[in-house]
Amino acid sequence: MLYFPHPLSCDDEGLVAIGGNLGPQRLELAYSFGIFPWYNQAPILWWFTHPRCIIYTDQIKVSKSMRSLIYNKRPWKVTMDQAFEKVIEACRNIKRDGQKGTWITKEIKKSYTTLHHAGMAHSVEIWSDEGELIGGLYGVIKGKIFFGESMFAKKANASKYALIHLAKYLIHYGCEVIDCQQDTDHMRSMGAVLISKESFWDIIKLNTLEDDLDISSTNFDYWLIDHYNNH
Repeated sequence: MLYFPHPLSCDDEGLVAIGGNLGPQRLELAYSFGIFPWYNQAPILWWFTHPRCIIYTDQIKVSKSMRSLIYNKRPWKVTMDQAFEKVIEACRNIKRDGQKGTWITKEIKKSYTTLHHAGMAHSVEIWSDEGELIGGLYGVIKGKIFFGESMFAKKANASKYALIHLAKYLIHYGCEVIDCQQDTDHMRSMGAVLISKESFWDIIKLNTLEDDLDISSTNFDYWLIDHYNNH
């Protein structure tokens, strides 16, 4: 039988459990309780970070320059779930300031690819006119919460381009929260806020009553056409 300690029993840094594996059933259970794996080497560490960094989808910040880029210039193509493994590999290999190595291990990549094939994990891709993958993100949908895992950009603003499109798409389906997991300046610049672990747990409890959103690539394509036509 799979189980986790109560998320509110986590320590001051948010660690709630150690060990186990990254099987799809365990991962699904973890996200049901707002818990996620984050570690560099075995054993697996499971976290309920707090205060929790989240974005309310209807409060995502879109600067004037980003608004012009998205709705006027439209320099890049946006897709969903067309290159999940390429996105996670790009997130794995991208160099980040102040970070040595990566927490996205081969085991993580394999496990989340399995979740992707099961319809739980999704990616947003940004493509240049030349067909190069220049930005994107991936995460897990559970109920009506999108749990963001990682993002990357090879061109300035490409990851913002992906996140803004995702947030607008999620609003269409009544999804109010993107979980950012970690508090970063980049997420704050996009409108992320910090809430207490108790407040996040209240959101999680309500979310357990929701069916998982169907945010398929086909639905995204139709939504994107309609979204652009209305701007």
